[in-house]
Amino acid sequence: MSKRRWPTAIGLMLVAGLLATACGGGNTSTGGSKKYVVGISNTLTGNGFREEMICSIKAQAKASGVVSKIITANRTTDPSGQIADVRNLISAGVNVIVMNPSDRSALDTVIKEASDKGIVVVTVDQGVTSSQAYQLYNNQVKYAQLGADWLFKTLGGKGNVVEMRGINGVSADADRHNGFMQTLAQYPNIKVVKETFTNWSLDPAAQQIKDILGSGLKVDGIWTSGIDSTVVDGYTTAKKPYVPTIGADNDGFIGQLINLKAQGLGGAAVTNPPTVGGAGLSLGLAVLQGKSEPHLVNLDPQIWDNVSSSGLSELQNHYDPTLNAYYSVSYQVAPWTTYTKADLIACADL
Repeated sequence: MSKRRWPTAIGLMLVAGLLATACGGGNTSTGGSKKYVVGISNTLTGNGFREEMICSIKAQAKASGVVSKIITANRTTDPSGQIADVRNLISAGVNVIVMNPSDRSALDTVIKEASDKGIVVVTVDQGVTSSQAYQLYNNQVKYAQLGADWLFKTLGGKGNVVEMRGINGVSADADRHNGFMQTLAQYPNIKVVKETFTNWSLDPAAQQIKDILGSGLKVDGIWTSGIDSTVVDGYTTAKKPYVPTIGADNDGFIGQLINLKAQGLGGAAVTNPPTVGGAGLSLGLAVLQGKSEPHLVNLDPQIWDNVSSSGLSELQNHYDPTLNAYYSVSYQVAPWTTYTKADLIACADL
């Protein structure tokens, strides 16, 4: 497993600290231009996707030129904890909140509280049922369908597969599972012999693949919900022949698809850019500035395999050996993000 090198600029913001910043809330004016205060609500730490998501918000805030301050609530918590965090952000006087929601419907009430105070709420990565939130996220059903269909076709329509899911109960995982099952229904000779929940975390995934490989279970292919290079590492460590593997556009997995192809690793990466965070901020700022924007922006994922020449070319074009294994290579979400790659990686506060 690659050594973790998350951007050091991200730390845990204590909730109590939010209220101390309340005196800086609201928009200010510099040179006749309004400056906005941005709130971030994230409920999963130690996860590369979420770290890059926050970095993209910071980078887009800098690129926009209209943000004076960012207040971050960044901790591992449940919906009730996120509700408390969002209420603290409201009290701190933010103008826009970019949140990765921990539940599809439990946050609707606090989203309404924020919206009723004139705060623009943008949910990213996962969907909510609130009609007042602006939403910008990857098409998670299609994410699963693209990867599952590639895997099942590669296996010739028959064989045993493992479905390694994300966090049980969150909307992105539910949507991906639905997409996976819809695709599975088209392949009656594909059998799911194991289903796990990795919690999108490295240690659980590493233990799960170790247990699977040690169990003697016949596995012909693996679909993962993004904890991918850890799974390949498990096969490498156990000195087991690789099986076709589906993952996300994480740098380490992309490198494995390129560098281990000659050793028998076949697979594909499905795009799921964490930079939806920065895109969500761009959407929220546009609304604050009086622009008419859609309440739902659904991004279509792409799939890059290491079997086709076009897919391998995409993998090679995106791979960056200097990045952390779980840093996504999808730096931009056109046309929403306008920062540089250097600013994204720097992950600097304003």
